[in-house]
Amino acid sequence: MMQQAFVALLTFALGAGAAPRYVCTYYDVVEHLNVSSHSKLHAHILPKTDLKEPLEVKMDFMLVAILSVIEKLQTVTFYFVLNLEWKNTLATWDPQDFCNISRIILPTNTYWSPPIFILEQVNGQNSNLDYMAVMHNGSFNSSQPFQVTLTCSLMIFKFPFDTQMCNVTVASYLYPATDLVMKTRRSPAEMMKDSQSYFLTDGEWKFTNLSIIEYMDQLDNEQFSMITYVISIERRPTLYILNLILPTCALYLLDMAVLFGPSSLEEKISFQIAIILGSSMLAVILNNILPTSSNKPPVIVVFFLGTFLLMIMAVLDTLFLLHQQHKSLRLDKALRSFQPAVTNQSNKQTPGQGGQPASEPAKEPGERATSQPQEQDPFLPVLEKVLLYSHFFLSVFFFTIISIKWSS
Repeated sequence: MMQQAFVALLTFALGAGAAPRYVCTYYDVVEHLNVSSHSKLHAHILPKTDLKEPLEVKMDFMLVAILSVIEKLQTVTFYFVLNLEWKNTLATWDPQDFCNISRIILPTNTYWSPPIFILEQVNGQNSNLDYMAVMHNGSFNSSQPFQVTLTCSLMIFKFPFDTQMCNVTVASYLYPATDLVMKTRRSPAEMMKDSQSYFLTDGEWKFTNLSIIEYMDQLDNEQFSMITYVISIERRPTLYILNLILPTCALYLLDMAVLFGPSSLEEKISFQIAIILGSSMLAVILNNILPTSSNKPPVIVVFFLGTFLLMIMAVLDTLFLLHQQHKSLRLDKALRSFQPAVTNQSNKQTPGQGGQPASEPAKEPGERATSQPQEQDPFLPVLEKVLLYSHFFLSVFFFTIISIKWSS
């Protein structure tokens, strides 16, 4: 009798809901949020409860890799991660009601998420990470990786010792600043530290600095919140120094050695032309790297053009000296051919003994007629030294100017 009364009392207590019900699965949290049954409009409507205050989206940026920099197209390909954090007061629960479950992972299209637009993007790949973390207090967190190709104004004046600054501007043009405001969650120094710790590539470009600009953009009489991440990258010039600059300097030193060498002028000209042909091949390689248009010619272009013109000047100096040498030889030959004619004419006019013209002194037997050595024009060595040393000082002045422009 007592047992039947206890069972009846327990049944009544359970039916009346007196016994606690413990919910310990994520499905129960989803059912509590009523995600599976209610309309999908909540995934597209801004979760703004206070009409006077805009929804605040906090953002973190982490650069992972610099994939490519194409100077001719003025484009840069980055791989980075954006971490977004916002609040939705319509998606909350009490963790004590669900065995202290305070965080769940849901698909991105379950609730509203900030639509992100990258202003400089010309090409890119969509992220496969279509999930976000939801906290019990309504905080949403989404990490989205991006591999995008951006337009960047590449200033190559100091190539290959150049540093570039490229912008990644994140905006949401669907919502004005009265509805949505984007803020940075951490300082640029903290983002820079994380980016350098996760940076993957170790190629031609080195990630050097990160700065952040928050501002409002005016468009169609409305203001939109925007964040610009300024990424500074520096080129590693070792490969270009070994492949372009040092070979050009070596060819020019060889050209100077030929110019000051003891070879004949004809041999110097042939060597100098061969060196110019080798330098022109390096200029073709440089032309395939640099963009076709620029506000100012890069220093390396001036360097190649200057060395090329100095080599041409060396050839012209050698040709001028060769011309003066041949001219001096022709003049000396003309003078020598004119001198015997004058001597013969004077001998004919001078009478000898008995009214006969004086005869030439008889040559001894076995004596051979030898021509006198040709005398060198004393002006030629002086002219050669003037041209050589003026060419040398002009070269020193040119390379000094180039070094100052590269180092400034």
